[in-house]
Amino acid sequence: MDCKQAGIDLHIHSTASDGTLSPVEILRLAEKLELGAISITDHDTLKGSKCLLEAAASSNVRVLTGIEISTIPPALHPVAGSFHILGYGIRLNDPELNQTLEILQQARENRNPFIINCLNAMGMDITIEEVIQASGESQIGRPHIAQLMIKKGFVQTINEAFDRYLGFNKPAYMDKYRLNCQEAIEMIIAAGGAPVLAHPFLLGIQDNSRLESLVANLKEMGLQGIEVYYPEHSSAYVEFYSQLARSHDLAITGGTDFHGALKPGIQLGYGKGDFFIPYSVYDLLLKRQHTMV
Repeated sequence: MDCKQAGIDLHIHSTASDGTLSPVEILRLAEKLELGAISITDHDTLKGSKCLLEAAASSNVRVLTGIEISTIPPALHPVAGSFHILGYGIRLNDPELNQTLEILQQARENRNPFIINCLNAMGMDITIEEVIQASGESQIGRPHIAQLMIKKGFVQTINEAFDRYLGFNKPAYMDKYRLNCQEAIEMIIAAGGAPVLAHPFLLGIQDNSRLESLVANLKEMGLQGIEVYYPEHSSAYVEFYSQLARSHDLAITGGTDFHGALKPGIQLGYGKGDFFIPYSVYDLLLKRQHTMV
């Protein structure tokens, strides 16, 4: 395989957070699909990235350490959607980063009983023990609760579970502790990584000038890239985000946000089937990071 001609996927979730494939299974699938480079970017944990790095020692697929951190957006830039910062090329043993991630993981875990209690109050017979058993080795979260809701016939799909019960401002929603975005950006940089704004389309900002103002603010905080390539980004948005990255001297990244069976319509490396990120994106991100060290 000529990796220079291959596609890449720099936004992948494993069983270490809310994906349904283990890091090793993801690597084997990437090899089968002849991807050139991948990054596991699990939510608020580096466990998947650590396992992937160990497994990839003898693989032709290039591996970049990664993470996705849920954050609070800047005070002057409210958003309708979730605000996530990706981090690439992180030192996996960084003490401060790992200590902070433990706090974030605990915050995720602490809200699960509240969600279960809310669902019970609405007549759904679900226990936390059932969720733990069904999730296997995964870090338990709302997607695992949604899967059990489907299994028990309370909803038909993951989307229905979130739209009716688990999503923001829905009856069983509970927020959790998050870092503010500046803390996340600074922490990623301190761990040797490159902080990147994840899937800007999902922020729900319709005004392009507002988005550009947000990106300029994040650049002042240390942002180093924008996730330009994403399955939900139309060609027009890809062009706009690319221009935004160039005008603010930011790296261009991309990935499918692969979750395995939790997002059955999204394939590793290929999104909805016609998705492709050139290997040069990985190459340029790596070069940029080396020049900033």
